[in-house]
Amino acid sequence: MSAPTSIRPLARRRILALSGIFLIAANLRAALTSVGPVVNDIRDDLRLSALAVSALTSVPLLAFALVSPVAPALAKRIGLERTLAAAVALLAVGTVVRSLHPGWLLWAGTVLVGAAIAVLNVTLPALVKRDFPARIGPLTGAYTAVQSCFAAGAAGLAASIAASPEAGWRLAIGAWAALAVLALLGFLPLLFHRGTAPEPVSRPERGPAASPWRSAIGWQVSVFMGLQSMFFYVLLTWMSPIEQAAGTSPVEAGLHQSFLNFGSLGGSLLCSWLLHRVRDLRPIAIGGGALMLGSILGLIGAPRLAGIWSWSAGLASGVCLVLALSLFGLRTRDHHDAAALSGMAQSLGYALAATGPALLGLLHDLTGGWTIPLLALGTVTCGQLAVGVFAARRGVLGSPTGT
Repeated sequence: MSAPTSIRPLARRRILALSGIFLIAANLRAALTSVGPVVNDIRDDLRLSALAVSALTSVPLLAFALVSPVAPALAKRIGLERTLAAAVALLAVGTVVRSLHPGWLLWAGTVLVGAAIAVLNVTLPALVKRDFPARIGPLTGAYTAVQSCFAAGAAGLAASIAASPEAGWRLAIGAWAALAVLALLGFLPLLFHRGTAPEPVSRPERGPAASPWRSAIGWQVSVFMGLQSMFFYVLLTWMSPIEQAAGTSPVEAGLHQSFLNFGSLGGSLLCSWLLHRVRDLRPIAIGGGALMLGSILGLIGAPRLAGIWSWSAGLASGVCLVLALSLFGLRTRDHHDAAALSGMAQSLGYALAATGPALLGLLHDLTGGWTIPLLALGTVTCGQLAVGVFAARRGVLGSPTGT
C-alpha cells in the first residue's frame, strides 16, 4: 500500500514541473521578438542612430554570453527551482523597466531581460534532464515549439498594440511582463511543493566530473549552438531589409518575418518527433544545415520568393535549435553536467551569434548589396553543417568518445 502513496507526490511534482516548463518556455523569446516590429517607432521617439538600433538586438545576445556561465553555479547553490523563479521575476521587472521613461531605461531594462533569459536558457534544459531523463528530445521539442509560437505571436501583436494611440511602442514591449508574471505564478506551486525532487541518475564510477571546457564534445556542441543561432538572428535582423531591397513591400516583408517564426515552430515539432525515432542524430544535423544553405541560396537566386525561403529557413532553424538544446542532456550523464554544458554552449554560442548581424550589416555597407553578405552566411552555414556531424555523434561528456 505504501508504493502508490509514495508515487503520488512524485507524479504531482512532475505535472507541476511540466506545466512550469511550458509556462517558462512561453517567455523565452516573446520579450525579444516584440521589439523588431516597433523598432522604427523606438528609433524615431528616442532619436536613436542606426548603430544604437542594431544594438537592441545585440545587447540581449551579449547578456546571454556573459551570464550563461554563471547560471550553473547559481542553480547548484540555490537549486534549479529557485533559480528559475528568480529569473522569471527578473524578466518581468526588466520588461517593465525598458518601457518606462526616461529613454536610458530602455537599455537598462534590455540588459535585465537578456540576463534573465540567459539564466532560463541554461537551467531549463537541466530541469528537463533531471525530471524527465527519458523524454529529453520530445520535451525539448515541445517547449521549443511553445517558445516559437509565443515568439511569433508577440511579433505579430506588437505592431498592432503600438498602432493604438493610447498604447504606443512602450506598451507594445512592456505588456509581455504580464506573461512573465503568469509564468511565475504558475511556477510557484512547484517551488513550494513538499514532494522531493526525483533522485538524479547515479553516476558510474568515473573519477572527477568532466569539464565541458576541456572536452571535444563540449566545444563541438558549443560551436554548433553558436552557428545555428547566428543564422537565425542574422535573418531575424536583416530578412526584412533583404526582401525590401529586392522590391518586396514592407507589409509583405513583415508578414514573411512571421513565417520565419512559424517555420521554426514546425521545425521544433519535427525534430522532437525524430529524436527518439532515429539511432543516429547526424542525419538530423545534416538535413537541418542543408535546408539552411538551400534557403540562403534561394534568397540570392530568387529573392521574390522570400516567403518560401523565410519559412524553410525557420523550419531549418527549429530543427537545429531543438537538436542543439537536446544535446545538452543527451551528451551528459546527469543534470549537473547538463547545466555545465548548457552554460558553456550558450555563453560561447550567443557570443558568436551576437557578431553575426553586425558583420552582415558591415558587409552590406562595404559592398552595397546583399549577395556577398548572404554568401558569407552560406559559408558559415557550411561550417555549422560540418561541426554538427561531430556534435551529433554518439558519446557523452567524460566518456572516451566525448573527451
